[in-house]
Amino acid sequence: MARQVRAVGLVLGFAVLAACDNPFPPGAMVLGTFGGNNAGLMADDTSAHVHIGCTYGDIHEPIVLDLSSRFDLPGEQNVTAYPVGPGVLHPARFTGSIDGRTMTLTVTLTDTAVTLGPVSMTFEKQPNMGPCPICFGNRARARMVRLTLR
Repeated sequence: MARQVRAVGLVLGFAVLAACDNPFPPGAMVLGTFGGNNAGLMADDTSAHVHIGCTYGDIHEPIVLDLSSRFDLPGEQNVTAYPVGPGVLHPARFTGSIDGRTMTLTVTLTDTAVTLGPVSMTFEKQPNMGPCPICFGNRARARMVRLTLR
């Protein structure tokens, strides 16, 4: 009997430790910076800013995970940001999921057939954005600093 109690205790202990490594359990609000290769997302309690390659977009509400740790939110994405200039903000759907510290994200423009991703990003990792001159410019850098200082 004591052996069974110890086994159950060990299993529960490992489950608690595994949960500690998951900053975003089902139902959680997503806050902070996620980074990957040519991808980044910065989220606060009111919105999120996304870069995939040399594009950028915004979600104008908080990202809140459903009970399966997924999200599907409307927003807008500019896929002609460089070298064209300001480009056009297209209506878009931002869909994804979080598993532990890893976010998978896909952006689908709803007025064209363009899809960006899926991309994989890691929580609290700085985005590695490559040579695009618009990525993480002054606005995005200022927002990233604000999020980091919280």
